Formats: sequence, C-alpha cells, structure tokens
Amino acid sequence: MNTLIAFVNMILWEYVLVYGLLAVGIFFSVRLGFLQIFHFPEFFRSVMRAPKRDASGITPFQALCTSLASRVGTGNIAGVAVALYLGGAGAIFWMWVVAFVGMATAYAESTLAQLYKTRDNDGQFRGGPAYYISNGLKAPWAAAIFSVCLIIAFGLVFNAVQANAIADAMNGSFGFSKIGVGVVIALLAGIVIFGGIRQIARVAELVVPFMAVIYLSVAIYVLLANITEVPALFALIVKSAFGIEAAAGGIIGALMNGVKRGLFSNEAGMGSAPNIAASATPNPHHPSSQGFVQALGVFIDTILICSATAIMILLSHKLVPGSGLTGTMLTQEAMTVHIGWFGRYFISIAIFFFAFTSIIGNYAYAENAMIYLGAGKHYWLTMLRCGTLAMVVWGAYESILTVFNAADAAMGLMATINLIAIALLSGTVVKVTKDYFDQQKLGTPHFTLKDYPELKGKVDGEIWK
Repeated sequence: MNTLIAFVNMILWEYVLVYGLLAVGIFFSVRLGFLQIFHFPEFFRSVMRAPKRDASGITPFQALCTSLASRVGTGNIAGVAVALYLGGAGAIFWMWVVAFVGMATAYAESTLAQLYKTRDNDGQFRGGPAYYISNGLKAPWAAAIFSVCLIIAFGLVFNAVQANAIADAMNGSFGFSKIGVGVVIALLAGIVIFGGIRQIARVAELVVPFMAVIYLSVAIYVLLANITEVPALFALIVKSAFGIEAAAGGIIGALMNGVKRGLFSNEAGMGSAPNIAASATPNPHHPSSQGFVQALGVFIDTILICSATAIMILLSHKLVPGSGLTGTMLTQEAMTVHIGWFGRYFISIAIFFFAFTSIIGNYAYAENAMIYLGAGKHYWLTMLRCGTLAMVVWGAYESILTVFNAADAAMGLMATINLIAIALLSGTVVKVTKDYFDQQKLGTPHFTLKDYPELKGKVDGEIWK
C-alpha cells in the first residue's frame, strides 16, 4: 500500500500538479489582465469596506482570517526552512513567483465559489468547488470525489500533522508531555469547532491578525537590525534563483523546492479556501469582491509570512548546506541569533498559534464538504468533529508518515479536479470580472443575474436577485 501511495504522489506532485498549478496560474493571470498588478489596491478595499449585515453569512474579513488560519501553518516556519536547506536562497524567489500567479488562481476559484453558493438548512451560505463542479459543470460525481478527498485530507489527517508539530515543539522547548499537549489542543479546538462556522470565524478574526502582526513585527525588527546586509541578501536570492550564485540544489533545486513549498503554503488552486470564501457576504454585492479577498490571502501567506521566515533564516547565516540543520530546528537556531535565548521559545509559541488555527480552519472546510454530501444533520457533524479531535490527540504522539502520504494523495486528487473545473469555467470568471470593473467605473458594482442568461438554473436566484 505504501508503495502504491508513494507512486500516486510522485505522479501527482512531481508531474501533474507542480506544472498544472503554475500553468493555470499563468493562464488566469493573462486572461484576467494581470489583475494582481493593476488592481492590487482592490484586494485591500474589498476587505476593509464596512461589512453588510446578513444573518446568512460571515464578513469578508472573517473569511480572510479563516482562510489564513488554514493557510498559515507549520509550513510557514518549518517548510520554508526545508525549502531553503534543499534549494538554497533562490527557493524564496520561486515562492514569490508562485504566489504572484497563485493570486490570480485564488481569485478565480473564490469568485466561482461566491457565484455558485447556496444556503443550507440553517440558512447559512455554503459553497465551494463541489458546488461549482456540480452545478456549473453538471458533474456531481466529480464533486462528490472532491468532497470526500477534502474531508480525508483537511478534516482528519492534516490536523493530526499540525498537532504533531505543536506537540514536538512544546515537548522540545518546555518538556511538556506529547499526549498531554494533544489533549489540551483537542479541548481548545473542541470549544471552537463545536460552535460551527460562525464561532470559527470569530476566533480566527481575533487570533490570526494577532499572530501575524507579532510574527511580522519580529521579522521587521530583524530586517532593520541587519539593514546593511539587506541589499546583498536580495542580490543573493535573485542570483541563487537563476544559478548565478553557487547554492544548494542549483537552479533546479531552487526552482523545484521554491515552487513546491509555495504551492503547499498558499493553497491557491487546491480548492480549499473557496469553501470559506462562499460563506461570506460580499461588499459590494458581487462575486468578484470575495475573489479579491482570497487573492490577498495568498499575498499575506507567501509574500509576507513565508518571506519573513526566509529572511530571518538567511540573515542569521545559520543556513549551511549539508549540515543537517533544517526544518523547525533551523528556524529556532536562526531566531536565537537575532533575539537570543528566547528565540527558540518564540518559534515554539508561533508554531502553536499557526498550527492551532490551521486545525480550526481545516475543520471549517471539511464541514462544508460534509454538508454538500448531504451529511449536514447535527449527528453527522458531531461525528466529524469528534473524528477531528481524535486525530488531533492521536497525531500529537504517533508517527504519521503513512497517513500523511495518503492525505497528500487525497489533496493531490482534489486539486487536480479543481484545476480542471476552474479552467473549464474560466469564461464565466472573465465575464464576471469584466462586469465588476465596467460597473466600478460608473459607481458601485452590483451583480445582476439577468445579465447572465447562461447561468439560469445553475446559481441561486434568491441570493443574487
């Protein structure tokens, strides 16, 4: 079984998805007129506008924070360190490239999620890839496969991985029992997820900005404290990216490790963030506005937070190819150079917050998939919640390599389905986007369904009336 899973992962992640995600990102960047450059301020405006009061949805800011809760995890700390160790300083350059094109992909998938959203039995907005695959492409079988893969990967296994990272960090820095850490995490997560999507959104709205601001503030301090080295640092990053400067892995190592880490981190095109994007009440009343919000999420995750980790590591001069110092330990050693003995504990605390919010964000996606599959009754959701918490406790103390590989395969399959779907629906994305900017020139955009006769019977007329 392990051999089969490894083979599937090799095909999906070495050949299909690395190139597929990049190709789709470039495709949407071109078709949408590089909106991540020419309309970048709209990303912020869509988040900062006063939210409309609507009992059916959460605010755009809450949707952004919830998606960031899932996106920003241990990969932003340990994963970046691994990418630098294997690919050299140039890996961060290719992470930037991936984030740049990924913003267009994230915009497209979240715009579609908004457009095809509906209301569940409790009157709450629900949507995501399963909905636009089923209603937009009339392929409910593919939507069902996507949903099952999402539940396996995000609802269960990836939460065990995040719990494992927290337990390792707490055990290594503070000597806490791993099983004890797992139980505490499960209790805290249970308090949040048993409150449903709104409770998750409220917690994310408070915790995510706090943890991001603290982490980025430390990075800014490090940058200013080493300001004389910054020009040489950025020169090294660019030179290493193109093989001009000798580095670990060479140009191919920098490219592949940077691309893979970027794709894993920002999740653009994976089909995860659209699940929460659909839950928001957009302002203005137009699907594109929530697409901008989630494109901003990619920018924050990779261009800001991943870059912060990379810069702190590179300025510490602790990155030594072949030394064996990588992952969380490399980031901790880098921080001790910058802020002394507290650096090791700071990274452990950061891992706790990053990984914990990933657990509740991942669960939100899985709940959405359960509701699409018709398992939205309270007893089904209770089973999912209990399963999530059990995986948290189990993951805190168990070796999880095999199930992690299985989850990688599940995520690879769901990402493949999602990429095909958004490419096939790209015409709709382009038309909706053009409509938004045409209306913006005249005033406030407002989506009007009668202008889209091709969508009749495919989207919820009550929501978009």
